[in-house]
Amino acid sequence: MASEVKLPRLGQGMESGTVTKWLKNEGDAVEKGEPLYEIDTDKVTQEVESDFAGVLLKIALREGEAPVGQTIAYIGEAGEEVAASEPEPAPETEKVSDTTVSDTTVSDTPAEAPPAPSSASNGRIKASPLARRLARERGIDIATLQGTGPDGRVIAKDVEGAEARPAPAAPAAVPTGDVESIPLTNIRKTIARRLTAAWQAPVFQLTVTADMTRANELVSRARELNPDVRITVTDLLVKVCAQALMRHRNVNVQYAEDALLRFPTANVGIAVAAPQGLVVPVVRSVERLSLAEVAAARGDIVARARDNKLTTQDLEDGTFTISNLGMFGIEQFVAVLNPPQAAILAVGATVDMPVARDGAVEIRPVLTMTLTVDHRAVDGAEGADFLRTVKQFVEDPALAL
Repeated sequence: MASEVKLPRLGQGMESGTVTKWLKNEGDAVEKGEPLYEIDTDKVTQEVESDFAGVLLKIALREGEAPVGQTIAYIGEAGEEVAASEPEPAPETEKVSDTTVSDTTVSDTPAEAPPAPSSASNGRIKASPLARRLARERGIDIATLQGTGPDGRVIAKDVEGAEARPAPAAPAAVPTGDVESIPLTNIRKTIARRLTAAWQAPVFQLTVTADMTRANELVSRARELNPDVRITVTDLLVKVCAQALMRHRNVNVQYAEDALLRFPTANVGIAVAAPQGLVVPVVRSVERLSLAEVAAARGDIVARARDNKLTTQDLEDGTFTISNLGMFGIEQFVAVLNPPQAAILAVGATVDMPVARDGAVEIRPVLTMTLTVDHRAVDGAEGADFLRTVKQFVEDPALAL
């Protein structure tokens, strides 16, 4: 009897997920533990491995959202019959005033009878939101693609199989009034929800500058000693912040409505701009790691974040976050709190600035850091004392290593 592939629960509180891509086609052989499809949850997009071995007999849900536990495919022996499944639902629509919004366009033009299978209708390209996003990211003109989805709709695999090429030059078109509606992914909804919660928290900010002379020298020496691992200033900041958190444990907390959760170890999150949105994967127990080990762990989670390979476990149990925009030339900024954590450090670019030393003016590399703190969990003096320790460790890293 064929085995039912059900949408799994990948983390606490997960009630539904969105299937975005199948890695196997109907009729393909599947090994147990082999990646089978990709799912978009409220935290991350990740591959899901098969719990069964056999042949992928039928895909019941090719793309779209489903509750946890719903059957989305069948795996069994070649030629085995499976029960008829419900047909795939049509793309969702919703009413906005008197105008119907589909997953591709908003138009006040009356709907016409569906044309023969084609990726275009009345000059508008039929494409899934995911296909449109992939096409934009890869520089592909979606109008040049032949859709293989229902009614010639361009889907993600059509974009992935195309070579990136510039769109043909064309005269500027007169705006038609059509507006593209891009449905929010579960991750984008989560980002919006968490940022709204962060905005409601009573926070305060503290800012210091640090002389990076010794820190830069240490990073350079560490790279020479560890040529197989690219050690960065971010790695050093992760390490010194972890050491500071161990000295100031009242900052290493999460805020709950009726308690403060104080952690025995420093799990430092690193804000990463990934294709699916901002994510904060966590390096765990950083105080126990060497600088090279921190760099290796950071390189792994950042690479997997940008390849959409994170798991829910990579994003859980963070106690502190670092957001570094220095690579964009940003010298100073204020980061938004990452609830339920009590503090986040915003790091800018290192710039050469005149500094007064021993009655003389010298040019020194200077880094600006701004700490955002949840005042419900941490008092001003505690936050200031923590940031002072971070500054001391940055200016003299030997104190923290």
